[in-house]
Amino acid sequence: MSHAAPKHTWLNGEAPRERLRAVGAAALSDGELLALLAGSGHASSGNALELARGLLARFGDLRRLSGVGTTELCSVPGVGTARAARLEAAWEIGRRVHSRELKLGCALTSSEQVFEHFGPLLSELKRERFYGLLLDSKNRLLRKAMISEGSLGASLVHPREAFRPAVREAAAAVIFMHNHPSGDPGPSSEDRRITARLRRAGEILGIPVLDHVVVGRDDYFSFADSGWE
Repeated sequence: MSHAAPKHTWLNGEAPRERLRAVGAAALSDGELLALLAGSGHASSGNALELARGLLARFGDLRRLSGVGTTELCSVPGVGTARAARLEAAWEIGRRVHSRELKLGCALTSSEQVFEHFGPLLSELKRERFYGLLLDSKNRLLRKAMISEGSLGASLVHPREAFRPAVREAAAAVIFMHNHPSGDPGPSSEDRRITARLRRAGEILGIPVLDHVVVGRDDYFSFADSGWE
């Protein structure tokens, strides 16, 4: 009496690896790629492919999943700190690959340069981050300084904290930038109020604010390009 061969359960992601070798990464589904990152399954969530499909079902798609933090990832059965770390490292590599590099010493001449660097890095974050780009007298980048990180939709910025790195580095000018976790780069009334305060503080300190760029998911807003309105 013959017996059917047992169904392969892909306990270690073997099928995605075989398909990767056979047809290339571009042909793999989101679930298969995610299974390769997961590496193996877990008793509480099934094999690697089942774990990957569960993550996609829970968070929607790869783009949304890439914005999920470590704590939330670790709350998913079967993920754990090691798999969460692998996933976060993969997302960050992807963001950096798509981000335009801003090397120290490069001249910043447009708001588009700011967006092309920070857009891929921050577009999926669920918290606001506020940065200062410190420039020399020829608008060359001295340093990128993260000034604050706030909860969803609220990043408190005081001029004293915003200009501290610029004063310490003896910057000649500064460009401020922050992201909107909502994905909409349109400036809020609070953004306008903070921008006005920062410009006044820059005039007093002799460190002019050249721009304040608000980064959304696929677009950005520049206060300087809009006439500071």
